[in-house]
Amino acid sequence: MYLMKTKKYISNLYIFFVFYCIMFMGEIMEQLTRSELRKNIMTILYQINVYDSNKVEYNVEDIIKEVNPIDNEFVKDIVYGVITHIDELDSIANSYLNKWTINRLGNTDQSILRMGIYELLYTNTPDIVVINEAVELAKLYSDDDVKNMINGVLDKVYHNKVDHHE
Repeated sequence: MYLMKTKKYISNLYIFFVFYCIMFMGEIMEQLTRSELRKNIMTILYQINVYDSNKVEYNVEDIIKEVNPIDNEFVKDIVYGVITHIDELDSIANSYLNKWTINRLGNTDQSILRMGIYELLYTNTPDIVVINEAVELAKLYSDDDVKNMINGVLDKVYHNKVDHHE
């Protein structure tokens, strides 16, 4: 009898624990930092880039929901902004890449660079934050040469933006 009560207690405790974890994770997902959201945006843009290069049909909303299950306007704004302005972003990147083109970079690197250029030109995020966030992602997912290249391109975009607004 005691063993049956113990099993039932453990079972109820396990159910409570699982429920608590689900609720707690839901709260965490709602409170992702912008840094974490940028990592998700990078992943979404990476997937879109892979699908495009392999001519695979996709639905942007489905990719966003798969990577970022909680609806988030920041994520959507950046993803759709990059998609909308991709030719301009690539042209800008190419103009600052020394003897390179953005297409020669890996998909992850392309995603980081496009997101950074887009945020510098089209959002109110402080420029230093945009560049720092992109470099931090590049530290995690790119080699040092590419990280430095991304930093250099974003720095040039920033200075060009500042020079044109003075």
